[in-house]
Amino acid sequence: MQVVLFVLSCLSLLIWGVLLLFRGGFWRSRPAAPLVDAPRESWPAVAAVVPARNEADVIAQAVGTLLSQAYPGPFHVIVVDDHSTDGTADAARAAALELKCPERLTVLSAKPLPPGWSGKVWAQSQGIEAVRTLGLPADFLLLTDADIGHPADAVTQLVMRADAEQRDLVSLMVRLRCDSFWEKALIPAFVFFFAKLYPFAWVNNPRNKTAAAAGGCMLVRRTALEEAGGIESIRAELIDDCSLAARIKHRGTGRHPIRLDVAARSVSLRPYDSWRDIWNMIARTAFTQLHYSTWMLAGTLAGMTIIYLIPPVAALLLGPLCWPAWLAWALMCCAYAPMLRYYGRSPLWAPFLPLVALFYVGATFASAVRYWRGKGGQWKARVQAPVQER
Repeated sequence: MQVVLFVLSCLSLLIWGVLLLFRGGFWRSRPAAPLVDAPRESWPAVAAVVPARNEADVIAQAVGTLLSQAYPGPFHVIVVDDHSTDGTADAARAAALELKCPERLTVLSAKPLPPGWSGKVWAQSQGIEAVRTLGLPADFLLLTDADIGHPADAVTQLVMRADAEQRDLVSLMVRLRCDSFWEKALIPAFVFFFAKLYPFAWVNNPRNKTAAAAGGCMLVRRTALEEAGGIESIRAELIDDCSLAARIKHRGTGRHPIRLDVAARSVSLRPYDSWRDIWNMIARTAFTQLHYSTWMLAGTLAGMTIIYLIPPVAALLLGPLCWPAWLAWALMCCAYAPMLRYYGRSPLWAPFLPLVALFYVGATFASAVRYWRGKGGQWKARVQAPVQER
């Protein structure tokens, strides 16, 4: 047993060395420096599309931050009420009335969800179609969620970034709420694992095939979206943000520039006050990320065990002689520290990353179990994953 733990510790150490040196610097977590607003004669038109399903508790604040944008060009907000039962549409309208700009907001009622579409993408498609039918000018589409708070210069900065770097998609991984104990313990790891899966430097490099985006905040060049087949090209995708990024980056015969960064000031308004809230967030799409493959699930569970769980177990059981385990654990802490710093957490949380990883492993397995039971992709009482063939 000791020999097995020692060998696995060496493997874990090797993997951490490779991750730190050759995985696009995924562990670096710094927002992009803001751009300086250069004088220009005109600004491109932007239309924001916000799908919303039972978001009455947060949508007024989210819509308020959109309607308060200090964007110099034409800007309009479209909220698509996806069959809410809690007064979401009324809350959005009330926010516009309070800010005395109801003319800048359009609230639509979503049509019934057709087969083959995920709920969010269907709502987005109707918002995008409304841009056309209402004759709204829109060089860019801001696809954002009903629980995101944006600083007043958010749209300006996104458009400037897209123009300055000729990006077809500019996305921000907004800062998730990190106030409750469970948020402090578990949320930084969510972004850490995402960045390990999709290193931002690789996403931002047009020569690299890696494509990803964060659905809470995506500015898309309208012509690029149309060239990629429109929003309907990802109609069935539950992980719609990364699917859209792949369509835009890989459209045609080449690779087109997109960008993804962690946000400096854009924030999620959604609370995750209990561990179960975060568990459900992960379990909703984790098995989808694995393409509903049992083999990929087994490989993921084995990989997470070797990378995150073996080092502390071997170090504590075998003591100082198992130096590869201690070194692997130390490298793990060093990799995690920048994300903790981004979320304002102490680096003393870093040694507990193996326990957090165990939580995520459990939620990933639960995601598979939900799929096997016909309840995959459940969100707001709607099951969206394809039914498993029996």
